[in-house]
Amino acid sequence: PQLPGLLGPDVPAAGLLVVGNKVDLLPADSPGHLGRLRQRVAAACAQAGLRGAPLVDVRLVSAKTGFGLEGLVSRLQRSWKCAGDVYLLGATNSGKSTLFNTLLRSDYCKSRAPDAVDRATVSSWPGTTLNLLKFPIINPTCDRIFRRQERLKEEATKTEDQLSSEERKYLNHLKKQGYLVGEVGRTFQRQKSSPVVDFDPDMLSYSIDEDPRHSPRKHEEREEFTHNEVKDARWCFDTPGIVKENCVLNLLTEKEVKLVLPTCAIIPRTFILKPGMVLFLAALGRVDYLQGEKPAWFSVVASNLLPVHIATLSNADAIYEKHAGQELLKVPMGGEERMKEFPPLVPQDITLEGIGTTEAVADIKLSSAGWVAVTAHAEEKLLLRAYTPKGTALVVREPPLLPYVSTIRGARITGTAAYRTKKPPSLVENLKTTGRK
Repeated sequence: PQLPGLLGPDVPAAGLLVVGNKVDLLPADSPGHLGRLRQRVAAACAQAGLRGAPLVDVRLVSAKTGFGLEGLVSRLQRSWKCAGDVYLLGATNSGKSTLFNTLLRSDYCKSRAPDAVDRATVSSWPGTTLNLLKFPIINPTCDRIFRRQERLKEEATKTEDQLSSEERKYLNHLKKQGYLVGEVGRTFQRQKSSPVVDFDPDMLSYSIDEDPRHSPRKHEEREEFTHNEVKDARWCFDTPGIVKENCVLNLLTEKEVKLVLPTCAIIPRTFILKPGMVLFLAALGRVDYLQGEKPAWFSVVASNLLPVHIATLSNADAIYEKHAGQELLKVPMGGEERMKEFPPLVPQDITLEGIGTTEAVADIKLSSAGWVAVTAHAEEKLLLRAYTPKGTALVVREPPLLPYVSTIRGARITGTAAYRTKKPPSLVENLKTTGRK
């Protein structure tokens, strides 16, 4: 919210490039879902007052899996080249430090810098980037841009089968982590000298009843930039994360935050509820279906580690009273003592009108714990009551972020409100498809 002020007339900023990170966590609910997500981010920017000249572009990436990073580097080089310093700004837990570390090992950074620059601390705990870490931005000359484009063209002709066994192993690891995977390469590699092997005869002179003696390792000298390398340099800075107000994460312990923040591909969980039924997302959020003529679908998009529990209105309060702080609802954890200090859930009534059985009408965003997409029959009026802990934000998002998320499901589980989960396949960027199933 403070960004328009930072880009005021008194601030000589060249512009703003908005990066939507962690896009690999969200499943593709329909063809062209990335274009729709990008439009949603652009609309949110406009709503926050970021539009027109200051907003250079909106990019969707995954700093963790590398998806969209080569495109981001190209866009950064095209937008600002080497005309000024660049600052990475973002909320805590937005993956900003992971993005800094990925850019540090990309064509955006001078080739010698990764050996001389500290990597940013990646943590779920706010305020871990305590210093302004920085790396020097490479000057994208015409020759360098040409060589970079040639590398990207060559890599785009490769198939998965042409990768080395190590590369395939790493790629499969990333596929398990996210739905969207990419690769961040380097065009400009510095030549490293061959290591000198120190031979110590005393190391080998021990009898069979002795352990070998390890000579103390020499302190490895840290790489340093020369004056000429940095005198006219432009820098990319990592900055401390901005703590969001009204965020449920501010109420949680570090152990609880690790359960709430998704770190791998989110698998949607869909339930069909009748009026009089209740959905709990851990003990952090609750959605009551109060009135409606027909059943409706409620799709949970949240960390796979957070439990979802279905109850009835008649016993929902008793379940929360008994199981909040315990294993059934999992977060918060710590039993009665923990719940004594945890804010109570406060309600907000929501009225929605369905638009069809395959398209959600809205998302009920339960602060930063996740959201529930609501899908109902066309023109069906629903009265819902949603709860989040006191002091945290509950938002009804219309239109929803993933409107067709309820279609990502298997068969109904007999005797329950739940459907079997279904994980869509991963997409690999910058690799030629072979047409294999």
